[in-house]
Amino acid sequence: MTINVSSDTIKKLLEKVKHPSIDDTLLNLGIIKNVEVEGNKVIITLAFPFENILIKELLVNLVKEPLDRLKMDIEIKTTTMDKKELQKFLNLEQKNWTG
Repeated sequence: MTINVSSDTIKKLLEKVKHPSIDDTLLNLGIIKNVEVEGNKVIITLAFPFENILIKELLVNLVKEPLDRLKMDIEIKTTTMDKKELQKFLNLEQKNWTG
């Protein structure tokens, strides 16, 4: 059975996913950059502040977890934040760091 789920529905599921060390959501931090739905496939682009961050797999798993019950194929693409995105992230990180 194919489930028709919009990208807005996916974003609603992801809007509560928090960063493990920053008291903020991955959406607000700009880590979840883009969400697309193509049939039974969800394609999520994650933008990381730097290449080769140590918690990459943890963040990917945090994003996948709320989507598992949808029984859709999940593809995660990754990129690095541009200067503007990075500045926003760093400002929020400094403001909301919990360590």
